Amino acid sequence: MKSMKIKLFLISVGLGLQSLVAQEVLSPDQAVSLALEHNYGIKIANNTVEVAKNNTSILNSGYLPTVTGNAGASINKQNSEGQLANGETRVANGAETRNYNASINLNYTLFDGLGREYNYKQLKETQQLTELQARETIENTVLQLFTVYYSVAELNENTQAILQTLEISKERLVRAQYQFDYGQDTKLGVLNAEVDVNNDSINLMNSKQQLQNFKRDLNLVLGNSLTDDFNVDTTIDFNELIDKATLFDRAKQYNASLMQINKNIEINSLIVKLEKSAYLPIIGLTGSYGWNETSNNSPLAFALQNTSTGVSGGVSLTWNLFDGGTTITRVKNAKLNLETQNIQKEEYLVTLERDFNNAWDDYQNKLNIFKLQEANIKTSQNNFDRTEEKFKLGQLNSIEFRQAQINLLNAELTRNQAKYAAKIAELELLKISGEILNISF
Repeated sequence: MKSMKIKLFLISVGLGLQSLVAQEVLSPDQAVSLALEHNYGIKIANNTVEVAKNNTSILNSGYLPTVTGNAGASINKQNSEGQLANGETRVANGAETRNYNASINLNYTLFDGLGREYNYKQLKETQQLTELQARETIENTVLQLFTVYYSVAELNENTQAILQTLEISKERLVRAQYQFDYGQDTKLGVLNAEVDVNNDSINLMNSKQQLQNFKRDLNLVLGNSLTDDFNVDTTIDFNELIDKATLFDRAKQYNASLMQINKNIEINSLIVKLEKSAYLPIIGLTGSYGWNETSNNSPLAFALQNTSTGVSGGVSLTWNLFDGGTTITRVKNAKLNLETQNIQKEEYLVTLERDFNNAWDDYQNKLNIFKLQEANIKTSQNNFDRTEEKFKLGQLNSIEFRQAQINLLNAELTRNQAKYAAKIAELELLKISGEILNISF
């Protein structure tokens, strides 16, 4: 009866493995495409870029004139009394006076000390800065994506390894049960095998649970765009990196944070010029076209109705000769902010070199560890195969067999960890170098 249950369990495990294999495999390229389209942080960054583009429009530049329209109407009723030249007195009770007016006014700044020009250039530079910030958001998202993606891949391979270990333990339990039934072994062998099966089953349950949790984390990075269960590609291809010196030169050119600092320096240079523009005068042009009509039913009025239309224009000059020193203060502060940006750049260049060297050494170290673990797998597998053969021949006890089984499982888990740790280290190095979006996944 126990043997039948064990066989049914092995069949169910096989079916579960087949269903796992039948799941849709999410490739790295597909994952990147889904993240770029659905990730919430990237969506927000793209909207921020669109706002910056709108701010650089000609409609927000200050180069266009302003046109306003005005209209009004008024009614006035009053009692009045007047004396004519011949001595006659006239009285007007409830005399009504109506006034209507409308006008179109134009205002245009011909010259504002070049402040408008520098402000427009600043908006253009700010747009580019926003695009760099969006790029950094995308780079961080891609790194986060693959950190979770490869965690799913590692747990998937770990689950497969634990599942294979459980299958071996089940086969051992079947063998121990048969040996006990035919008097070739004691009950202790069966109990030891059952304990190992239970432990492997618990490890498998925990691994599956972790796998599902990380799949949900991955789906969150993808903007919850996956509705069905999925699997990931466990194949790892390491990129052929150029030499260290060349890669560091690219980091000094294309690192997203450094490029933002350079852009802030350009913006602050324009701010200094913008503040200095307040020293110069402002020349403006004004124009107006107006219509006015007045009607009066009073017998004392000189004219009962008067209508006028006309065009007017003018040029104005405003020169702030002294504003209490606020312009001088703003210019000084702008220069200090520019100096601060240059100091921050010097500091970041030192930090960048340190981070690059650390990332380079970390990648080389983890890649070498992975290669050693790959070789260790072959040794552990060979050791297990020989131990299994001796165990079937009765030359080894179950404790020695179990130890070889655990050693093989640990070697596989360590190899999996080393493989994906090396890949993440590579991506971190490429991100620092500004190259993470230029590789094929």
